[in-house]
Amino acid sequence: MTELWNWRIDRVRPVEVYPALAEALGRVVMPLAVADPARLPAYAVVCDVWQAPGEFSTVVDCYGVPDRLSEHASIAALARLLGRNCLLRDDTLDAGRHLLVAPDGTVRPVHFDVRDTDDGEVLSRRRLCTVGDPGCRGWSQCHRSRWAPDTVAPVLAAA
Repeated sequence: MTELWNWRIDRVRPVEVYPALAEALGRVVMPLAVADPARLPAYAVVCDVWQAPGEFSTVVDCYGVPDRLSEHASIAALARLLGRNCLLRDDTLDAGRHLLVAPDGTVRPVHFDVRDTDDGEVLSRRRLCTVGDPGCRGWSQCHRSRWAPDTVAPVLAAA
């Protein structure tokens, strides 16, 4: 159990995330605030869920996720269960580029403006990653990604 996942969800209360996350992962989910390492079941995943400012304001950190669980399939299941769009970081290391996972399982790259504040990262001005955007053309980091501009894939292709 070495995985760490960091996701964002479009406007959902943290109390709604924990049971949906447990169902999506097929695991017991323990909130970080109450997780006792000495009494933690081996199959549990520890999560921290909180509200941040900006778009996709519900932040989810999952600690100790088993290697055999697929992150893309897990976040797609969570998006479906919550009926909300979810975000995860993509493979470009660009702080403003994410993968948007829709409740129907569709995955597509998107960009945000990112601003650091005392309350954490604030995402704003969502836009699709597309060759129609000058920042996504030519030699941009977008073309080095598995998720090239204008990519739209079902979650099974993402796994």
